[in-house]
Amino acid sequence: MKEKFSAFTVKCKELAGRAGVRGVIALCAVVILGGAIALNFILSPAPKDADLPKLAVDLASDGETQEAGSTLEAKDIEDYFASITLERRQARDEAIEVLKTVTESDTALADAKTRAGEEISRIAAGMEKEANIEALMQSRGFKQCVAVLSDNACSVIVESDGLMQSEVAQISEIVWEQAGIEPECLRIIEKSPGE
Repeated sequence: MKEKFSAFTVKCKELAGRAGVRGVIALCAVVILGGAIALNFILSPAPKDADLPKLAVDLASDGETQEAGSTLEAKDIEDYFASITLERRQARDEAIEVLKTVTESDTALADAKTRAGEEISRIAAGMEKEANIEALMQSRGFKQCVAVLSDNACSVIVESDGLMQSEVAQISEIVWEQAGIEPECLRIIEKSPGE
């Protein structure tokens, strides 16, 4: 076991030597961003029901969905959506700051600067798509919503007392049009306001 660990350590040192300090900084920035997004989902309150929201939605039938969200008071739900938006913004700001440090560094390799610049552009494009999804959903009558894009998937948290199948179809259509994400890669999480 010690031999495997030693071999792993040597390979890591070789990789770090080839990538240089700048490459390691760029990798750390990507890891920080991924960790921040993961923490956002981990720290978000889970639905009260044991059932998790569907990852894919059957759009063939009409009627109401069977997904259950948690019931929150009106003030609590506003705070909930505000806190998710704030946490998402802070995580991205931190990641972008690290990436900007790489792009502005005099000692960074050109390749590391290019990768950091591309990552900043990717984050900015994702932010724009999320904002477009949220704006279009609100224009179609959804009071509160937050969209989170990651890789080729999207999670949408929406204030609802129970989405009808047609509303799920609207959300799926908006996400497809704005981000090109298939309905099977869409996760819709409902948050219900108190009665």
